Amino acid sequence: MQLGFVSAILPDFTLDEVFSFAADEGFACVELMCWPPGGADRRYAGVTHLDVTNVTESLIAKVRDLVATTGVQISGLGYYPNPLHPDLAHRERVVAHLKKVIEAAPRFGVNVVNTFIGRDWHKSTRDNWPIFDQVWPDIVRGADKAGVRIGIENCPMLFSFDEWPGGANLATTPALWTTMFDKCPTLGLNFDPSHLIWQHIDVARCIRDFGKRFVHVHAKDTRIDADAIYQQGIMGLGWHTPKLPGLGDVDWSAFFSALTDTGYNGAVCIEVEDRAYEGSIDARKRSLRQSKRYLEQFM
Repeated sequence: MQLGFVSAILPDFTLDEVFSFAADEGFACVELMCWPPGGADRRYAGVTHLDVTNVTESLIAKVRDLVATTGVQISGLGYYPNPLHPDLAHRERVVAHLKKVIEAAPRFGVNVVNTFIGRDWHKSTRDNWPIFDQVWPDIVRGADKAGVRIGIENCPMLFSFDEWPGGANLATTPALWTTMFDKCPTLGLNFDPSHLIWQHIDVARCIRDFGKRFVHVHAKDTRIDADAIYQQGIMGLGWHTPKLPGLGDVDWSAFFSALTDTGYNGAVCIEVEDRAYEGSIDARKRSLRQSKRYLEQFM
């Protein structure tokens, strides 16, 4: 396995600085964010370390040179919008950009693109599947043709009661993954254990049941606030907090034990969404160093 990080936590770094930091700190790889230029509509979105809307031969040469000179590999290209958004114009816009990311990936020597399935949060799970059938088979055909594996992250994207109870991402549980794979067999998972913790889903069992589908892995933790659950129950919000690996409730020993059992030998990228480390660039760099030190004991 190769230990890396998700570049979204370094939005003010240039592409060169991302590679330089990764090399200096001994990271093997980095997942590069590929949002369209122009800003974010939520936290950790809108970061553009690789602009796939303007792929030139000089950019391709630059990226390949950075990989060669630093020894840092690109674990995948990341773009996490809502391809099943209820607003049709928004949906078409993000699907068009996702296709650009997929088409660009092989030109940079990358064969993994990570994203969300998305969801119309106004509709039931059952009523989202027809939208999935309209959108995703075409995306997957393009990825298959390009030789790209798509890694679907399992984050529910549930942040407010406006999105309750389903959130803005359909692919969140084993039952839903099974349906997704039945419909699009070449889809893969970009597996993040933190999202399963607060859903009370067995992480190690998920790894053993679906590990062969993993094309990428995120290392993020989450801390459960038992008092908040007591006060408002699991139907409330805000009782789980993203944390660095080792500072939450993920059993990382069991996680890596199960991961090695599956034979997974790909990237494990630290994803920092811990607000305690967001106050400065030094704190964000420290969050990656601290996470790296903790995870290395298992790798």
